[in-house]
Amino acid sequence: MIEYIKGNIAEITPAMAVIDCNGMGYGINISLNTYAAIQNLSSCKLYIYEAIREDAYILYGFADKRERELFLLLISVSGIGGNTARMILSALSPSELCNVISSGNADLLKTVKGIGLKTAQRVIVDLKDKIKTNEITENTAFLSQDTEVQDEAVAALTMLGFNAGASQKVVVAILKEQPALPVEQVIKLALKRL
Repeated sequence: MIEYIKGNIAEITPAMAVIDCNGMGYGINISLNTYAAIQNLSSCKLYIYEAIREDAYILYGFADKRERELFLLLISVSGIGGNTARMILSALSPSELCNVISSGNADLLKTVKGIGLKTAQRVIVDLKDKIKTNEITENTAFLSQDTEVQDEAVAALTMLGFNAGASQKVVVAILKEQPALPVEQVIKLALKRL
C-alpha cells in the first residue's frame, strides 16, 4: 500500500497532478483544495488512497491527512465513489464539510454536482457521529458569528449562477478579512474573485 508520494510536480491541473518520483511519473487525482495547496510549488508530498478495481488502478492524492480521512469517510457512504468524494472535497474545504455534516445542512451539500437530496441526507446521517464536533476549526466558528450577511451573499451569488461551494469559500474569506462589510460590498468583492 502506498502511504504517500513525494517528488517534483511534472504537470498539474485542477483535477490531476503528475508527480515525478525518481524518474517515474505518478498520475494522481486531486481535489481543488489540494490543487490550491500545491499549485505554486515545484515539489510536494501527497497522501495517497489507492482505488484498485478490475479495470483500473486509480490514485487519489491529498495535501494533508485530514482531507484523506474525510475522503475515506465519504467513500464509506453507500452511493459515494471516489470521484464523487473528490467533487465534494473540491466544493468544500475539510472544515466546511465538517461543519455542513455536524449542522445537518443537506441543502448546501446537495449543491455539489452529482449529489441529490437523498445522497446528501445519507452522507449526513452516516457521518454525523464519525465527525467529531471538536474537529471544527476556527474557520467554522467564524461562520456562525455573522451568518446572515454570509447567507445573503452566497444566495445572491448562487442566483447569479456561481457554484454555492465556491461562493461560500470566497464570501467567508472576504468576511474574515473585513467582518463589518455590508452584503452589497461582500457581493461586489466576491464577483471580482470568482
